[in-house]
Amino acid sequence: MYKKIIYLFLLSIFILGSGFGCKTTNKQAAEAMQPITLNYWRVFDGPDAFSDIIADYKIIHPNININYRKLRYEEYETELLNALAEDRGPDILSIHNTWLKKYQNKLSPMPATITMAYQEEQGSIKKEVITVLRTYRSPNLKDLRDNFVDTVFDDVVLDSSQIYGLPLSVDTLALYYNRDLFNNAGITQAPLYWNKEFQQNVKKLTKQDSVQGITQAGIALGGDVNIERYSDILAALMMQNGATMINGKQVLFNAVPIATKDTNYNPGLEALRFYIDFANPGKEVYSWNEDLPNSLNMFINGKLAMMFAYSYTLADIKASAPKLNFSISKLPQIEGSPVEVNFANYWVESVSKKSTHQNEAWDFIIFATKETEAKKYLEKTNKPTALRSLVSEQRNDINIGVFADQVLTAKSWYRGMDVVAAETAIGEMIRKAREGSEKILDVLNTGAAKVQQTLN
Repeated sequence: MYKKIIYLFLLSIFILGSGFGCKTTNKQAAEAMQPITLNYWRVFDGPDAFSDIIADYKIIHPNININYRKLRYEEYETELLNALAEDRGPDILSIHNTWLKKYQNKLSPMPATITMAYQEEQGSIKKEVITVLRTYRSPNLKDLRDNFVDTVFDDVVLDSSQIYGLPLSVDTLALYYNRDLFNNAGITQAPLYWNKEFQQNVKKLTKQDSVQGITQAGIALGGDVNIERYSDILAALMMQNGATMINGKQVLFNAVPIATKDTNYNPGLEALRFYIDFANPGKEVYSWNEDLPNSLNMFINGKLAMMFAYSYTLADIKASAPKLNFSISKLPQIEGSPVEVNFANYWVESVSKKSTHQNEAWDFIIFATKETEAKKYLEKTNKPTALRSLVSEQRNDINIGVFADQVLTAKSWYRGMDVVAAETAIGEMIRKAREGSEKILDVLNTGAAKVQQTLN
C-alpha cells in the first residue's frame, strides 16, 4: 500500500500540467516496458549518495535499472574517453562545468519532449494493469533560468539554445580560517573585504624566523603549485576587480574592458599585482613562498591562518585534524563594489550521444535534479545546492551555509579544450610575475595568449 501511494505521488509530479499525450496498450508501449539498464559514471560520490533517488525512480519506472559506477578522479577522464571511443561508455556521465564545450560533440543535448512508458491500473470492476506512453515537455531555457542559479545557465547552454546537462550541486570558493591563530593575534572576525585591515591582519598572522623563514603563514596567496586552487583564486580576484575572463572564444583577462571609463586601469593586471604581493619578501603582506608545504596540509597542521577552498575540503580537514579549531567565512569582496562576485566549481549530469537510451537517460537526470530528489542527494553528501529554491534553507546550515549563500553570485569561466594546460599557463604567469624578470603586463599578455591556445 505504501509503495502504491509513493508511486502515485511521484507520478503526479511529472504528469500534472505537463501536456501529456496518452495512448492505450499497444506494441510500441509494450516494447517501451522492456528491461533497460542505464550505466551511470561519476566521481567522488559513492552509490549510497544515489540510493534513495534510484529507488524512487524505480517505483515509477520498474523496468529501468541504474548501474552506478564511481571512478577515481585521477582515472576518470582517461577511462571515460577510452570507453566512449570503444562504444562501451556510460549512458549518463558527470562532466565538470569547464569541460562541457570540450565534450560537446560526445554529448546529446536535452530533447524538447520526452516520451516514457508507465504502468497504470484501470477498470472499475475488473482491474487491469496496462502500459501507456506519456510525453512531457522537458525543462526549457526559462525553466533553467528560473530554477537554477545563474552560473548554470551560463555554463550548460551551448549553441545559444541547447541544454547539455543539469547539476545536482554548485560549490563555491570560501575562506577557511584558524580560530586559535585569530584569537592569539587579537583578531575578532574573518575579513569581509580585501582592504587595508585585511592586509594588516595578514601581517599580524604571519611569523618569520631568521633561519627557518616563514613558520606561520597569514594567508596562502601569491604562489601557484603549493596553493590549492591557485588559478581559481586569481580568477576570482580578476572578476571581482572587473576583468572579463573570456568573451566567446577570445581570452580577455589581460585587456582593459571596453566599458571601463578609465582606459589606463587594467583590472586583470592589478589583480595579478595584488595577488603576487603576498609572495614578495619586500612587501608588508609577505606571507607565502614556494618553499612552504601545500596550503591544505599547512592549514591542517595549524601553521596557516587563512586559505581558500571549496566545501568538499571540509570533510578532509575534519578527518585529518578533528581537533582543529577553524571556521569558514565568505570569499572577501572589494570594499565599495556594488556587485558581489564569487567563484563556482561544479559537475553536471549529461547524456552520451552514443547511448541507445537517451530518452530514458535524460528522464532520469530531470527526475534526479528536481527539488524533492536533489534534496536527498544534498543531505547525504553535505553539498551546497544548485537550485534557487533550496538556497534559503541551506543558508542556516552550520557546515555548508557559507557556500550556499554564495551560489547566487557565483560565476565560472571556460578554460578551453585543455583545462590542465590553461591552469599550467596561469601558474607560469604567476611565477614569472613574481620573479619580476619581465614587465608584468608582458607576463600577463603571454599568460592570456597561452590560455588562448587551448581554445584554438
